Amino acid sequence: MKRIIEQLRQKAKRDPKRIVFPEAKDERVLEAIKYIEEEKIAYPLLLTHDNLDPEKQEEFANIFYEWRQIKGISFEEARELMETPLYYAAMMIRCGYADGFVAGATFTTSSVIRAALNCLEIDKNVGLVSSCFIIAVPDCPYGERGVFIYADCGVIPYPTSEQLALIAISSAHFAKEVLEFEPHVALLSFSTKGSAEGRWVDKIKEAVKIVRNKNSDFLIDGELQADTALVPEIAKRKLGESEVAGRANVLVFPNLDAGNVCYKLTQRLAKARAVGPIILGTIQPCSDLSRGCETEDVIDCTAVTVIRAQNREKR
Repeated sequence: MKRIIEQLRQKAKRDPKRIVFPEAKDERVLEAIKYIEEEKIAYPLLLTHDNLDPEKQEEFANIFYEWRQIKGISFEEARELMETPLYYAAMMIRCGYADGFVAGATFTTSSVIRAALNCLEIDKNVGLVSSCFIIAVPDCPYGERGVFIYADCGVIPYPTSEQLALIAISSAHFAKEVLEFEPHVALLSFSTKGSAEGRWVDKIKEAVKIVRNKNSDFLIDGELQADTALVPEIAKRKLGESEVAGRANVLVFPNLDAGNVCYKLTQRLAKARAVGPIILGTIQPCSDLSRGCETEDVIDCTAVTVIRAQNREKR
């Protein structure tokens, strides 16, 4: 577990990026920023209501109004939004004044997602904004030596088959690009390959077909129960040989209820590290935080955001 976290931090240090923090009065964030600066993980930019540049506020309001007036936003509403550190931070990323932002220690996930959706560019190759967690479980033989991607635990409440497919694709690409392991993606269910029936089972089966029809370059299977996805002996007993069952390291949940509950249970009961939610599907990188986060979580989300900014430059 410590190995993967340290690898993320070391990778970020190779080429630190400008990361904005719009919650600069939160003690956990301030403590994290002190460490981030000392270890040269990123170049942190702290925002409060008091240090927003009026000229940039006006610039951002004009740009935001141009984009969003078709949605009924007035210029005054745009200007008011740019008086908030969260929207100001997102616009800094969009306009090239910074490389990524990390927020959510005090803002709700819905507020952070809304700012990302309204201000950042959506990746047309994905077409969907979702989220994932890096979960690192100590002394765990499953997944990638105890490391997993959990998705989606923060954005889409009840995904369609198409959305589940896009969540799987985004999460697999994230695993490959940031964690540098080969994704084995399991779409989880209460059923394993027809052992039960229901509309959620059908939805997952359809999602697997959609991913395979897109010729995605990673292994995927579903529907699978969690133990079948993780434990080789159980997978062999239920399915025989499989390239995913018993080897899954990317777990896609059928809905937000399942994903959010499972990540919090894993975090608390297994003493796992949970890094995220990491926002997927935007061109510019950003990460959310749980309001129950600790200083270490802020540091790790920052490292991930830096790595994604590094990868963006290489494209």
